[in-house]
Amino acid sequence: MNEIQFSKKAYLVLSNGDVFEGVRVGAEGESVGELVFTTGMTGYLETLTDPSYFGQIVMQTFPLIGNYGVISPDFEGRTAVKGYVVREMCKTPSNFRSEYELDRFLKENGIPGIAGVDTREITRIIREEGVMNAKICDEVPKDLGDVKSYSVKNAVASVSRKTPEVFEAAGEKRFRVALLDYGAKQNIVRSLQERGCEVTCFPQDAKAEEILNSKPDGIMLSNGPGDPEENVAAIAELKKIIGKAPVFGICLGHQLTALAMGGKTVKLKYGHRGANQPVKDLVGGRTYITSQNHGYAVVAKSLEGIGIETFVNANDGSCEGMEYPGKNCFTVQFHPEACGGPHDTSFLFDRFISMMGGERNA
Repeated sequence: MNEIQFSKKAYLVLSNGDVFEGVRVGAEGESVGELVFTTGMTGYLETLTDPSYFGQIVMQTFPLIGNYGVISPDFEGRTAVKGYVVREMCKTPSNFRSEYELDRFLKENGIPGIAGVDTREITRIIREEGVMNAKICDEVPKDLGDVKSYSVKNAVASVSRKTPEVFEAAGEKRFRVALLDYGAKQNIVRSLQERGCEVTCFPQDAKAEEILNSKPDGIMLSNGPGDPEENVAAIAELKKIIGKAPVFGICLGHQLTALAMGGKTVKLKYGHRGANQPVKDLVGGRTYITSQNHGYAVVAKSLEGIGIETFVNANDGSCEGMEYPGKNCFTVQFHPEACGGPHDTSFLFDRFISMMGGERNA
């Protein structure tokens, strides 16, 4: 195999005016997006195919990316990222499962990228100043108007499936689960299938009546991109659903449930993205290492008297989980189905199964 050569000059321009020179990888063309960083040492394929990154330019803090190539069975969904930033991209991957190199994946999916930039310095800038917009380009622009004005819009509708889809249980069918697809990762479906669930995935604009008429034993609310408050119609439907069947929400599903219950959400300074996020269980006292990908958080105090905070982020104290007494509903901000990432909290799926089997939640 001929070694890939990365030599064409490219620039990453931040909305604060900082410019970083590197080399072009991936697709040609300019791209503007919200620049975010993720700390995962592995899982770059899952990151690139996670719909929750819609509208964002993703930067990997781990310095070498692409060393095990592209493995299509590991994809979580259709790629939605606007751009990709790495310190170094591997030109000759080595793994028995590898199908081809990462640069080809970026090209085939129209994702502009840049390598050879100081990702540590850029991460420090984001940590100090907060998430900002950026542009990947071949020439430094004189006007940053398009960069500064960019915002992620219509995110959930852009990544959700358009029609219902059924996934059979692995082995004996025990339960029927309705999964509301706000940008669902495929491993949520797999985690339910492995536990004997037939999963019907509904589009984000499905009506409560349609979902409940399918007579699910439980309802799963998926992850997804963007500002949770933008999803006014989905929140209105959730108000009609919560309390009618056991509900388990993950990430955006956690945030939308809070909004449906009368709570509030807030945008974090630079969010939580990566596979090493510590979360403390306020009930059992244990701290778990979790995988996360979100830029917004639920304001737990806004749900006083309505819900009970169950998990908090051990770094910044932000809300990581809620329970709703009398509603048979619980939600978490992190990803218990993490792949790649730690499986420490996969027991939450078993808890959901127990709820569908008749065990009431707090």
